Amino acid sequence: MEILGRPLTPEPEDILDLKGLKCPLPVLKSRKRLSGMAVGSRLIVETTDPLAIIDIPHFCREDGYILLSSEASATGHRFVIGKPDQMPAR
Repeated sequence: MEILGRPLTPEPEDILDLKGLKCPLPVLKSRKRLSGMAVGSRLIVETTDPLAIIDIPHFCREDGYILLSSEASATGHRFVIGKPDQMPAR
């Protein structure tokens, strides 16, 4: 499968519950978890931080991850982030 020109293979999803944490912790913890995940994996991030709707998409663009979805939930916000098969050089 290819999303936005980047390969993404179906892999198991991992859920990261970051409810109650404030900026910058949701981004820092998401970055750390994604760095240890296999390429093609998806990370579901759940957060109550109102700034996450700005911070998480920006983090994905800057670090080369794929923001697959972003939606409000009853308890905050839920993001699905994909780790592409090829990460950009930093």
